[in-house]
Amino acid sequence: MLTKEAFQALIAQGTCLLDGATGSNLRNAGMPKGCCTEEWVLANPEPLVQLQRAYAQAGCQILYAPTFQAQPLALQAAGLDKQTEAINAALVRLSRSAAPNCLIAGDLTTLATFCDSWDPGCFDLLVENYRRQIQGLMEGGADLLAAETLIYQQEAEAILTAAELEGAEVVLYSFTMQADGSLLSGADAGKVLQELEQAGAAALGFNCVAADMMTPYLVSKLRRYVKVPLVCKPNAGIPTINDAGIAEYAMSPEEFADILIQCRTNGATLLGGCCGTTPEHMRSVRARL
Repeated sequence: MLTKEAFQALIAQGTCLLDGATGSNLRNAGMPKGCCTEEWVLANPEPLVQLQRAYAQAGCQILYAPTFQAQPLALQAAGLDKQTEAINAALVRLSRSAAPNCLIAGDLTTLATFCDSWDPGCFDLLVENYRRQIQGLMEGGADLLAAETLIYQQEAEAILTAAELEGAEVVLYSFTMQADGSLLSGADAGKVLQELEQAGAAALGFNCVAADMMTPYLVSKLRRYVKVPLVCKPNAGIPTINDAGIAEYAMSPEEFADILIQCRTNGATLLGGCCGTTPEHMRSVRARL
């Protein structure tokens, strides 16, 4: 995996482009709603391979492996918790085969659906789950870790602890936030990020926030709290739900790029896209960069 020094050298070269959405694009490619994404991708690898190749061709430098909910607690619903390490390793290798010239980030997320992440008594359970996932991600050859769509500070602290215990130096942490700069849990995002920076986080920021004129403001506000690179990975606007119950995003690649360039001007270093974004959105950002 990357050392912190190698990551800092990468950032010193300028703005780094992350990938865009995975889940919404896989659903458009035929992945059934409500299935275990990790299981479906391993059984149907070609849509993921094509998507990640497209992101690489669009100029993305860091791709997230499709391991979003590949923690034992989440995989247990599909009866796959005993295969946690093997599933994570296989999905990292699949991403590597799709884009061998990109850095591959092992993707982790909130476990709030499965346990009370805010409860201090749950901390050891969180650490155990994230350690098993990280072991698999490292076995598969992940270059770094990306913890995204986090809700509670305790989740990030559990991931930070698990990463330290497993020897993973570079972890990007991004929370889903509200426009006023608070986490969905209600905590002040700036203060949370400040504490995580002091604890050793390599990069901090947000994802799964609607890209609009408030997004550059949010970047500017967070920049006042931390010095580490800022992650900016918003959605392609506010979705509408179609008759099939699927979220649709109307923001064009050009509109999305306009907002991300403003975020870059306001201090974001790692730019990417979340729900509703496509390789074309990222291609448009790259062209503007």
